[in-house]
Amino acid sequence: MGITARGVGLLVAAVVLLTAGFRFAYPELTLLGAAAGAAVGYAALVAAWRPRLTVTRRADPDRVARGEPASMTLTVRNTGRLRSANLLAEDRCGERTVPVPVLRLRPGRDTEVRYDVPTDRRGVVPVGPLRVTRRDPLGLVALARPYGATVPVWVHPRIHPLTAVPTGAGRSLDGRVDGVPHGSITFDSLREYVVGDELRRVHWRTSARVGELMVRENVDTSLPRLVVLLDNRVAAHPGLVGGVAESFESACEAAASIVTAAHRADLPVLLLLVAAEPAQVTTPDGEGGPLDRLAAAELSGDGAAVRAATTRLRQDRLGDTLIFLTGPGGRDELGHVGALNGAYPSVVVGVFGATEPTPPGTAGLVVVDAADGAQFAAEWDGVRRW
Repeated sequence: MGITARGVGLLVAAVVLLTAGFRFAYPELTLLGAAAGAAVGYAALVAAWRPRLTVTRRADPDRVARGEPASMTLTVRNTGRLRSANLLAEDRCGERTVPVPVLRLRPGRDTEVRYDVPTDRRGVVPVGPLRVTRRDPLGLVALARPYGATVPVWVHPRIHPLTAVPTGAGRSLDGRVDGVPHGSITFDSLREYVVGDELRRVHWRTSARVGELMVRENVDTSLPRLVVLLDNRVAAHPGLVGGVAESFESACEAAASIVTAAHRADLPVLLLLVAAEPAQVTTPDGEGGPLDRLAAAELSGDGAAVRAATTRLRQDRLGDTLIFLTGPGGRDELGHVGALNGAYPSVVVGVFGATEPTPPGTAGLVVVDAADGAQFAAEWDGVRRW
């Protein structure tokens, strides 16, 4: 509860009048002081009354790419029995506030406000809660309360179309590693015949032995597995302007483009961040997946995180194609990435925002220098045969 400047003045006047009235035996001053104090007390009681409001929100949509339109529809309903007089309300949307008309909202009625959500920057835009301020008729006391939960709007990085598909790595028993465009088919198991199965997949010998049709189940043993490692260290992306590093934004766009292209091609892909991620990067239902993680990705000051990340990648061998996306300051760590050549047959590095090209043959890696995510996507074809 907050007392306005008018309320403070009246309260001070009440104290002065009461003190003077009792000290100098002036009943008129005492009466005026008591009236002023009573007015402040009445104002506090009126402001303390909590209006019964129900707040619902609907984001349309709740996940968009950077720059795409998104809106929020807010509905406020008066579920009480009294008219919601002397109420002021505003909804919080990111860094700005939106006024909501609830003054003298009748019982059982509702009001609806629709406004645009800013999507000019990648990130998670928190919308809400609704802040309702209750004032007394004299404007002496004001009490603000939150209504409704906060709803996030996920602004994903821009996605640029990628046409190239990386090659897989087929490993023979003698240790040889071959490039396989889309994996190789290998027998895995037998199962019962299901209507619609091709007869050429029926294993007749086993079928004759068990007395029912059995079908060969094949598996693609060398399907390309992509690992995208995004460098989110502050040291890798110098030149912050307003808390935003354009090189990091470009790296996020490249990561989103690769992940999306892999999903469309039904290729397994894993997204990793060099430094620790925020605690909450997905909604409880888990929608959005890697794109939500990229929307919530933030720069971290952990400078030694690259060594820890490369050590984990070397030990776990999470895939056969490693794509490391960094900024100008990340070129000093390419030696650690280059040491993964033995564990990952294909290693490609994307460097964004560098003023000078990366020296050729750095750490024996394929390095793509790009100004932004669109240029990286345009040069992707040049590294499709890794």
